[in-house]
Amino acid sequence: MQEQYNPQQIEIALQQEWEQTQAFKVTEDETKEKFYCLSMFPYPSGRLHMGHVRNYTIGDVVSRFQRMQGKNVMQPMGWDAFGLPAENAAINNNTAPAKWTYENIDYMRTQLKRLGFGYDWDREFATCKPEYYKWEQWFFTKLYEKGLVYKKMATVNWDPVDQCVLANEQVIDGRGWRSGALVEQRELAQWFIKITDYAEQLLADLDQLDGWPEQVKTMQKNWIGRSEGVDIIFDIANSSEQLSVYTTRPDTLYGVTYVAVAAQHPLALAAAKNNAELAAFIADCKGGKLAEAELATLDKKGCATGIFAVHPLTGEQVPVWVANFVLMDYGSGAVMSVPAHDQRDYEFANKYNLPIKQVITAADAVQDSPENGHQLSDISTEAFTDKGILINSAEFNGLDFEHAFTAIAAKLKADNRGEVKVNYRLRDWGVSRQRYWGTPIPMLNLADGSQVPVPEDQLPVLLPEDVVMDGVTSPIKSDPEWARTSYNGMEAFHETDTFDTFMESSWYYARYCSPDSDKAMLDPAKANYWLPVDQYIGGIEHAILHLLYARFFHKLLRDVGLVNSDEPFKHLLCQGMVLAETFYRETDNGGKQWISPQDVTVQRDEKGRITSSILTSDGQPVMSSGMSKMSKSKNNGIDPQKVIDQYGADTVRLFMMFTAPPEQTLEWSDSAVEGSHRFIKRVYALVANFVKAGKVAELNLTALNSEQKILRRELHKTITKVSDDIGRRYTFNTAIAAVMELSNKLQKASLVTELDRAVMQEALLATLQMLNPMIPHVAQYLWQQLGQKQHIEQSQWPVVDTNALVEDEKLVVVQVNGKVRGKVTVAASADQESVLNSAKADDNVGRHLEGVTIRKVIYVPGKLLNLVVG
Repeated sequence: MQEQYNPQQIEIALQQEWEQTQAFKVTEDETKEKFYCLSMFPYPSGRLHMGHVRNYTIGDVVSRFQRMQGKNVMQPMGWDAFGLPAENAAINNNTAPAKWTYENIDYMRTQLKRLGFGYDWDREFATCKPEYYKWEQWFFTKLYEKGLVYKKMATVNWDPVDQCVLANEQVIDGRGWRSGALVEQRELAQWFIKITDYAEQLLADLDQLDGWPEQVKTMQKNWIGRSEGVDIIFDIANSSEQLSVYTTRPDTLYGVTYVAVAAQHPLALAAAKNNAELAAFIADCKGGKLAEAELATLDKKGCATGIFAVHPLTGEQVPVWVANFVLMDYGSGAVMSVPAHDQRDYEFANKYNLPIKQVITAADAVQDSPENGHQLSDISTEAFTDKGILINSAEFNGLDFEHAFTAIAAKLKADNRGEVKVNYRLRDWGVSRQRYWGTPIPMLNLADGSQVPVPEDQLPVLLPEDVVMDGVTSPIKSDPEWARTSYNGMEAFHETDTFDTFMESSWYYARYCSPDSDKAMLDPAKANYWLPVDQYIGGIEHAILHLLYARFFHKLLRDVGLVNSDEPFKHLLCQGMVLAETFYRETDNGGKQWISPQDVTVQRDEKGRITSSILTSDGQPVMSSGMSKMSKSKNNGIDPQKVIDQYGADTVRLFMMFTAPPEQTLEWSDSAVEGSHRFIKRVYALVANFVKAGKVAELNLTALNSEQKILRRELHKTITKVSDDIGRRYTFNTAIAAVMELSNKLQKASLVTELDRAVMQEALLATLQMLNPMIPHVAQYLWQQLGQKQHIEQSQWPVVDTNALVEDEKLVVVQVNGKVRGKVTVAASADQESVLNSAKADDNVGRHLEGVTIRKVIYVPGKLLNLVVG
C-alpha cells in the first residue's frame, strides 16, 4: 500500500476496471427490488459545469447507497442534444450543428467518467440520433390518429431580420436577442398537442406525488390553473354577432362598463377596416411581447372600436375596446371589464375616462346607507377587489359571492346567455419550431392544403446532418428537394418545422428502459419493470414545463398501452444552485470586466470575509461583488477538470455533498475543498497505519472491555444515523459529518491488544462502506488494502448491531454544590444509592465531602449527581 494518497492514480485505475468489467451494467431481475435513479440529462454544451457535477453526484450517491442495500439499481445517462444553441455555435464556429454536438458529447462523456459516476453506459443515447427520434415521430402520428394533434394559426414572435420565430425569452425590450430587430407578431400555422384534454388528470394526480416537494406541486397547480366560472354571451349591438367572455367573478357582472378584446380578435380586425386609428393601433400591437407574465407591468394601452356590446342582464350598451393586455391565445380573446373591482381595468378606465361602477362592498361595511344597507368601500384610489356583498345589482343586492355566483349563473342560463364552466389556465402545447436542429415533424402537406401523417414504413423522417448554416434560414426550409416527396402517388411535401426540444426530454426517462429497442418505442415488459423512476433529480427551474410535459407524455404512453403506471417520477429532489465569488474591474466606458475567481488571489479575515483581492497575473486590485450563481456572464464558473486535476474526483464529490444540504444553494470555497481533501487524507492515513501492523484476529464480542464497547457503540450509532440521513432524509452533509466525528474517535482509539485491532477493523470497514457512495475510488482502494476480496459496491451496507447500542455502563458527572468535582462510571441499571456510594469513593469527590453534611441529593439517572452540602 502506498503511504501517500495519490488520487489520480487510484481513480483512473479503478475507472478503467469499472469500464472493463461493466460494473454498473444492469438487466431486469424479478428476484430483486429495483431502484431507478435518474438525474436530468445534460445539454452537450461542451463542458460540464459545477451545477452538473452537483446534480450528478447526488444521483450517484443515492444509486451507490441503494445498490449496497441489495437492490437492482439502474442509473443511466444520455444527451439532450437538439436545440438552438447548437445552431448558434455552428454559425459562430463555421461548422455543422451535428459535428459540434457529437464532439461535445465525446468530451463531456470523458468528464463524467473521470468523476466516477456509476452509469450503465450501454443505455446511453443522444436525442439527435434517428434511432431515438424515429419513435418520437411515430408517437406523434399515433397521437394525431387519436385526435390529440391539430394544426392552427397562432400568434408568434417574428424576427424580420433572422426570419424566424422567437421564444418569449428571446425577445429583449421588444427586439430580437440576436439581430436586434424590432419583433413583430405574426400569425403562423403551428402544430399543437392537446395537453388540455389531460388538464384534470394532471391536476388530480399531483395528489399521488407524496415524494415531490410541495413547492413544485403548487407551481404545477398554479400553471394548470383550474377555475370555475361562467361563460357569458354579449350580443353585439346592431348586429347578429355575439361575443363570448369567461369570468370567475359573475358577481361583478352589473359593474361591467366596457368590454376589451385582443388586437387579433375578429371584431377588432373587422372594425379596423373602416377605422384608420384602430388599424394603426393594431399594427402597433404587433411589436409587443406575448408573455403572459409581463401583462401585470405592461403599460396599458387601448383604442375604441366604435362597436358596442349589449349587457346580457340590463340590456345596456357598453363600448368594445381593443386593449394590449388582452391576449388572443388566452380564453376567447375577450374580457368583460369591471373597473371598480379589477385593478387593471381600473387603471385602463381612468386613463381613457371610462365609467367606473361599484357593485361590491365589504361584507363588514357599516349598515348606514338607506339605499342598499351598506356603506360603500372606498374606490377613490384603487379598485376594491375582495369578494363581498352585492350592491347596485338589481334583485341580487345583498347576496354574498357564493350565493350571487349561483343565482346570476342560473339567470344567465335561463336566458340562454351563459353557462357555468370549468376552465384552465393551461393552454395546448405548441410544438412547432422554425429551427433546423430538431426532430422533423412527421407530417405531409398535400396539394389540397390538407395534412396527413408520414406512413410508419417511411419513418424516421431523417434530418440531414451535413449542412451549411447561413444564420438566417433553416437548411431544410431553404432546400425544396428535402421537403419534396409523394403520398399515394401524389406530390407531397414534408413539414419543415421541427419539434420543440421539450418533446425529446418528455420521454427520455422511459427510453432508457429499452434503449436498443428497434421494433417499438418501448419494450413494455422492460419499461414496466423499471418505471416509474424511483428518484428523479434536477433543478427547480424545470418545475413546470419539463416536469409537466413529462407527466403528460407518461399518461399518453399509458393510454397507448406502453406503460401501466400513471406518473413517471415517484420522488423528486430539486438541487440548489452552485454559487461562487465574483470579481471585476471597471472598464473605461463604465462597464464591468468580469474576472474568473480562479485568476484572483484573495486574503480573508478571521471570519472568512475578503479583505483584499488582486489579479494573480499582475498583482493589481480587483473588486469583489459577492457570491453569485456560476455563469458565463459573470465569468465565475469553476472548471471541474482543474479541481479534479489538483485534488481528485473524490474530493470534488465529497465537497459537493458535505458543504450544504442538496436543496440549498452551495457556495464554492477553495478552503472548504481543501478541507474535504484533508479529511480523505486522514482516513487514508488511518487505514495505512492500521494495515502496517499486520493481520487482525477475529472479533470476540464476549470479551470486550468497556473502552472497546464504547467504541463499538459509537460505530453503530453512526451507522444508524448515516443510514437514515442518506436513505430517508437525503441530508448527505449530516451523514458525512457523523462519519467525520467517528473518524476522530477512531484516531484516538487504543490499538494495544489484538481485540483492540479487531474492533478497529470492524469500524474501518464500516466507515469505508458509509463513505463509499460519496468517495467510491479511495473507499474501494482502502477496502482492498484491508484484505477484502469482494468489491465494496457489492458488499452489504453495514448492519446495526442493536446489542452494541445497549449501554452496560454510564458515565455520571458528580457535582458538589453545583460545581463538577468528578466523574464515575456505574452500571447502566445502577440506582441512586449505588451511584452515591461510587461518588463518595472517588478521591476528588471524597475530599469535598470531608467535614460537611449532605443535605440534599439530586440525581438525573445515568447523567448527573448533584450533592448539596453545608
